[in-house]
Amino acid sequence: MSQNPLGRQNLTDIITTQYNGQEAALPISVTPLPRDMSWKNLGEMSIKEQEQGPQGAEAKIPSQVSLGGLGKSRCPMCMELFKVPRILPCLHTFCTACLEELEPFSVLMLRTPDSEKTSERPWLWDKQPQHLEPQLSILCPVCDTEVDLPPGGVKALTIDHLAINKVLLQNLQEDRPCLVCDLCSDREVDSRCLTCRVNLCQFCSQAHRRQKKTAFHSIMPLKDLKGYNQIGKAIVCSIHPPEELNLFCEQCDQPVCRDCVLGDHREHTYDLVSNVIYKHGNSIRDLLKSTQPHMGTLERALIQIEGVGNALRSRMDALSSDVREFCDGYIMAIREHRDQLLKQLEDVRIQKENSLHLQKLQVEQLLADLRTGVEFTEHLLNNGTDLEILVTKKVVVNRLKKLKKTDYSIGPGLDDGICFSPQEKAGQYGGYEVFGAILTKGVDPSKCILQGEDIQKVCEKQKVTLTLLCRDILGEHMGRGGEHIRVNVIHKNKDCVLKTMVQDNNNGTYTISFSPEELGLYTVCIFVKGQHIQGSPYTMTVRRRFRQHQGVFHCCSFCSSGGQKNARCACGGTMAGGYQGCGHGHKGHPGRRHWSCCGGTEENSECLGEIPQRSLVRTVAL
Repeated sequence: MSQNPLGRQNLTDIITTQYNGQEAALPISVTPLPRDMSWKNLGEMSIKEQEQGPQGAEAKIPSQVSLGGLGKSRCPMCMELFKVPRILPCLHTFCTACLEELEPFSVLMLRTPDSEKTSERPWLWDKQPQHLEPQLSILCPVCDTEVDLPPGGVKALTIDHLAINKVLLQNLQEDRPCLVCDLCSDREVDSRCLTCRVNLCQFCSQAHRRQKKTAFHSIMPLKDLKGYNQIGKAIVCSIHPPEELNLFCEQCDQPVCRDCVLGDHREHTYDLVSNVIYKHGNSIRDLLKSTQPHMGTLERALIQIEGVGNALRSRMDALSSDVREFCDGYIMAIREHRDQLLKQLEDVRIQKENSLHLQKLQVEQLLADLRTGVEFTEHLLNNGTDLEILVTKKVVVNRLKKLKKTDYSIGPGLDDGICFSPQEKAGQYGGYEVFGAILTKGVDPSKCILQGEDIQKVCEKQKVTLTLLCRDILGEHMGRGGEHIRVNVIHKNKDCVLKTMVQDNNNGTYTISFSPEELGLYTVCIFVKGQHIQGSPYTMTVRRRFRQHQGVFHCCSFCSSGGQKNARCACGGTMAGGYQGCGHGHKGHPGRRHWSCCGGTEENSECLGEIPQRSLVRTVAL
């Protein structure tokens, strides 16, 4: 058997399927949802579980297997064999009727008229009339991704031909007597013409052999097709149903038929599907290769998060035991103190576990999205025909590109850094001095604050001193040093990074100092344990230092210099008779008292500049 470039069987042995432009229902096997469960109930239940906390969510939310792991032939919504399956942009497949049952929501989007047909750039939109268009969207029932529907609605989504093939194969392998003849649409299927790729009843099969045009076609009994990987009809053009999609328009990036290239695609560049599958198939493979490694990153992050969660729970159990042993030695006062400590410990545990649980859910969702994209693409490349790959190429490439741009550098956001210190004084309860306090080992960056000079009032070449106050998860002062502090001060418009100094005061505070040399806007980022502190990044504006006047505030240079001809003034005024400075009523005189060094007319103002020192000295001297 000859092999094509994508490693699949020869087209004579691979039978694809298409609905001839119609959405006829396939034979199905019904597996209904429980009566007390619906997709609306699932959505309402997930909202309640978020309010109840992580324990309720873990107990009630359906697993990923129950939603998306139904195989390649059953719809995750109705649990039945696919009927006209369509692919969402998130690469989850559902029956067309099931998707139409979802309640869409509308989002207003700003667009120019015929924005999809014009090549004008967005910066030209202000020259054209603008209007708001509603964009219909739905939420994927499996991954909860917001999916924008095409202008044609659900029926304009891409058909999943691989799923159609799986449904036909399953009906065939289970000996279902529901397949009908493709020619007469009346009798049960008895055999299949591998040349025409149609299912035939016994009568049509005999008639097929008697006709001259089809007498030499290869007809195989239906029971002999059980070992095949593909079975179905030829994929035909939805605009010209009799014609097969055997060409690919490079300009429109879609398969077309012979009549299409004679009509709407007449002046476009096109080629045979078998000729272009090399390029497009390899591009999908390259994109898959660069996206697939991120699955390992997310899986390792999940393992780390679960490990930290287990360690945190074990640590909390041990600390609870220590707290109880210490507090049982006292009577009323100690019991009150113990209850207070346990409440504080429970608050820390809930806060940390909720943070870890939220991060775990986010990572699991990222992993589920990535796994769906990878598994669907692998299945498409391994089992799809050339044409099926090209039909599904656009939606697959868009999804993989979106997944590739996601940041997968994820690690546990918290640790189990918390301990109980029985030697710490805890004040008095009921007149008794008690000991024992809950201490957190790690600083909480989100609780750290910046103190010191106003970062918005900074002048050039002036030393800026700031104080970083570190706090723990409860917002209490750390009281000790040793934390890793990193400060970045970067100019927004120039390639300028300031040198910063960080001094550990060993009491939970750190002194940060730097001297900006350039004017303009700076971004100040302060990190504790690699995370931004509260309010970071900051925006700092460096202004020019206040300049003192070096000249005199006079009426004119003639008067202030005693009538010297060489005396000048920054106002630019001149006098007749060879005088180089300004005089009353002469050309350039501002008409009021002004500074000789810069020409400014406000006495209590900043100097704007200086005239040459030689003339300035003559003017100032007198």
